Amino acid sequence: MSVSYLLSVFVKELPGCILFAGIFMPMVLLLLLIAYFRIKLLEVNEELAMAQDPGKVLLNYYGQQQKPRRSRQKENSRTFK
Repeated sequence: MSVSYLLSVFVKELPGCILFAGIFMPMVLLLLLIAYFRIKLLEVNEELAMAQDPGKVLLNYYGQQQKPRRSRQKENSRTFK
């Protein structure tokens, strides 16, 4: 018995409603669910980008790179001596 013969017998004996309801529908629903959450995630990302004040973006960026005030004062005092 070859694999193609077994596969053809399996497909002939398997009712179409089981094939549709058990295999096709869950996969389609899963793909639709993934697409829905992807769209929602993109919408949230756009809202977050608009909610952030553009004037504060550069301040936040440069503020993260600067050292705390005390360490800068120590460095300044060392350079003047």
